[in-house]
Amino acid sequence: MTFSKEDFVKLVKTAVQNNVSDIHIRTNERPCFRVRGDLIAVKTEPFTYEDVKDIGLIMIKDEEVKKNIDKIKELDGSFQIPKLCRLRYNLLKYQGKIGIILRIIDADVPTTEALGIPKIVNKIASAHNGLVLVTGATGSGKSSTLAAMINHINQTKAVHILTLEDPVEYIHKPIKARVTQREIGEDTDDFSVALRSALRQDPDIILIGEMRDAETIGIALKAAETGHLVFGTVHTTDALNTIGRLISMFPPEEQDAVRSRIADNLYATISQRLLKTKDGKGRVAAQEIMITSPGIKEAISDANKIGEIYTYITKGKRGSGTQTFDQHITDLYKEGKISIDEARASASSPDDFERNLMFGDEANDETGLY
Repeated sequence: MTFSKEDFVKLVKTAVQNNVSDIHIRTNERPCFRVRGDLIAVKTEPFTYEDVKDIGLIMIKDEEVKKNIDKIKELDGSFQIPKLCRLRYNLLKYQGKIGIILRIIDADVPTTEALGIPKIVNKIASAHNGLVLVTGATGSGKSSTLAAMINHINQTKAVHILTLEDPVEYIHKPIKARVTQREIGEDTDDFSVALRSALRQDPDIILIGEMRDAETIGIALKAAETGHLVFGTVHTTDALNTIGRLISMFPPEEQDAVRSRIADNLYATISQRLLKTKDGKGRVAAQEIMITSPGIKEAISDANKIGEIYTYITKGKRGSGTQTFDQHITDLYKEGKISIDEARASASSPDDFERNLMFGDEANDETGLY
């Protein structure tokens, strides 16, 4: 029996109604919904190889690719269900079986307010130039945060925003800005080719879906150096790891020069994790936010001082709006958004969290840091 498009839409609609973030579909298994971070099996019959294949055929646009679906080892793409949602999918083969992982993307572009993230994120989005990186593990909400930042710019500035995505996720309609969204594989061959062309397409703002290699980072830095605001993502946990990852992608003989370029052009990093809310109905982002001050710029420039960055972030909370994970986790707990158990389990440093909980910002002396 063929698994129809109507069956597929019904499955996805059920997921959307239950605030599911991802759907796992695998051969000879029941599909699973990821709900608030946990995988829960759907009460239905296991899907056969042909069922999973039918779902792939529903979503794949290229007719030639459809003909060779049994030969595909992995495939990324996106699919739109009108008036419901967009889906980002990865089709994969494993042990002679076929699987599909779906990420559900809300049809409405999120706002920073709706995501519940700090107001300073809108200020970062309003920067004139520089490199802004949103970092975190897969599934930490990086795409939603970036979409909200682009949405803020779209509502406030008459600029040209060029995005390079793999695949395109949220669809931005023109408000004040003009938004050109290009999908890797569909509209251009790869990130490096698209980036080289981007600087000739009169963008004010460039969004790069992922900073994957030295060439991409180098072109992104060049764009920032020439007066553009550049957004990107990196799969790193915090500011220190992000800076280290960027530098490490270059040959040793180039790293000092790259370190200096990063110090001059990195405007901010926003690193995030998703925590379970106290009411058990959703998740909320905890964010470490670093904005490059003169002190942080000096610390990035000097490999021997790089560890001082954390101190600058900690002590800038009341001044520039920077914050550590533990400071934000403390705020989320005090606001009643997460439980004390979730806060303690998620804290980077239990000692810092307990100190923040007891003394708040008074525990951090900002004197002389900025």
